[in-house]
Amino acid sequence: MQQVDLNGIVLLSTILNFDNAIDSPHWNPGVDQPYALALPTYAATAFYHRKLPVQPPALEPFLREVENFALGEYSTALLAGSLLPETEQRAIAEKLHNYTGLPVDYILKSNLRVSGGAFSKTLEDPDGTTTGRVDTRYRGPDLNRLSQEAEYDPSTNAISAAYAAAINQYLRTELKYGEDQTYLPNLWGDQNFSWDLRHHARGGPPADRVILTNTMPDLAYAMKLNPKMRVLLAGGYFDLATPFFEGIYEMRHLPIPQSLRQNISFKHYESGHMVYLNESVLRLFHDDVAQFVRETESGK
Repeated sequence: MQQVDLNGIVLLSTILNFDNAIDSPHWNPGVDQPYALALPTYAATAFYHRKLPVQPPALEPFLREVENFALGEYSTALLAGSLLPETEQRAIAEKLHNYTGLPVDYILKSNLRVSGGAFSKTLEDPDGTTTGRVDTRYRGPDLNRLSQEAEYDPSTNAISAAYAAAINQYLRTELKYGEDQTYLPNLWGDQNFSWDLRHHARGGPPADRVILTNTMPDLAYAMKLNPKMRVLLAGGYFDLATPFFEGIYEMRHLPIPQSLRQNISFKHYESGHMVYLNESVLRLFHDDVAQFVRETESGK
């Protein structure tokens, strides 16, 4: 949006740096951040499905503990790579077991690095159950008991038909749009389409020299040019598509002056990628966004 100053930006279930994606981090070896940043979501999911060795009394205090471990001992262990002693590797694996419910031997076999798809397949594997990705509270039968990672997303399967029906009804009946056209819920798997993830950050290298998209410099640039602009980061604890702690990490690492960090606020909910899926959370999210708009409308 050229030459438009905004009072505020709402980032919902966001990822700005695709180096932090937990979907297939093993194809980006040497970059271990995704494993640490997804750990709190793994913990929230295990908490919800009661797969932890010891069930904590409350979710949020438990997540703060996991976040500290993720940025501390766990990140240090990952950065050590092959230099990590075997005794320390097992100690970290046992702590990861306590925070995720995954078997210690499986964590060791994974070299302490479990991708999102592997977590979804393994958490409830003894039950022959795959855990959701977009919303990890959902579960469904395994398609292949021997698969290494989840082969589908039970949460997407559970809700997509309702949303597709609703948008078709709205477009065709109320807006009178879409006659003789086919609504495509998504384009994943379409051989005639591929996302162009090339991105040229202002002052950065040409787009064809950047491997994974990172729009953190763009948000930082916008905040510097418009120091009164506020940012609200919102997300769900049970979102494995864009883990909530990954968003927090990115906000903490924006290249902006310390004085601008007070312009960023956070709201997280006991929901998934689509935080509004639950009516109770929808009301909370509505009220939080409304309050954010009221606070920023003066532009002060």
